[in-house]
Amino acid sequence: MPASGGATWKSGSGWGNGLLGVIIFSGSLPATRVAVAEFSPVFLTSARAAIAAVLGAGFLFALRQARPARGDIVPLAVVALGVVVGFPLLTGLALQHMSAAHSIVFIGVLPLATALFGVLRGGERPKPAFWLFSLLGAATVAGFALSQGGGGTLTGDLLMIAAILFCGLGYAEGATLSRRLGGWQVISWALLASLPAMAPLALFSLPGSLAGIGLPAWIGLGYVSVFSMLIGFVFWYRGLALGGIAGVGQLQLLQPFFGLMLAAAFLHETIAWSMLASTVAVVFCVAGARRYA
Repeated sequence: MPASGGATWKSGSGWGNGLLGVIIFSGSLPATRVAVAEFSPVFLTSARAAIAAVLGAGFLFALRQARPARGDIVPLAVVALGVVVGFPLLTGLALQHMSAAHSIVFIGVLPLATALFGVLRGGERPKPAFWLFSLLGAATVAGFALSQGGGGTLTGDLLMIAAILFCGLGYAEGATLSRRLGGWQVISWALLASLPAMAPLALFSLPGSLAGIGLPAWIGLGYVSVFSMLIGFVFWYRGLALGGIAGVGQLQLLQPFFGLMLAAAFLHETIAWSMLASTVAVVFCVAGARRYA
């Protein structure tokens, strides 16, 4: 009985941590949308990484975490490329061409991208239904992107698709690494590895005058630096470790809904019925793909 109770608590704690991670990540695109109105995407990407790296380094050294093995260096570089550099930079560029609400629909295929990279990396053989749902989801996103006029542009849509691919790669690699290094340690080491490049880039791309930068842009930068780049991963990877990657990973399906609500509440962006319908369809397709993966 105690073992069963312990397992139940562990699973429940995993789902709770995973849900907190997803809620935190849901604010990333709206916050980025606010920040890139006054900061360049290059500065925003490098600054958020540098700030989070300093905080992550503090955790690593304060808690005396062991250094990664030599064989972990390349996987950590892949994580950094995917979630520290690739996703933040590409979404920052994309959000100069689209609304936050428009971009959030693309997040609906993030679990699918993560699963696809998991398949490629692990050599698994999904059932044929998996590929059917994958194609339906991709077609839904493509149809939505082509049908929208003022919400986005082809350039923004392509940048968001690339961002999702980078993020899926980083999530899949990070989930594998977390089994050896621990969840929050993975993102902290990846951030620290990127610091020698990100810190000089942040200084080089620093706006000429900071006096004219409004408070909302600073809040956006603070959010993506502290919450999206670090704290969200602490909860997210802990949730994956406690509750299981396959199960807790499906909580990402809620992210588009949380994101759309935040974009409407804080950015006063209009949420069209087609956007909601597309999000629901994408979530359905991803859920089906994950079921048959």
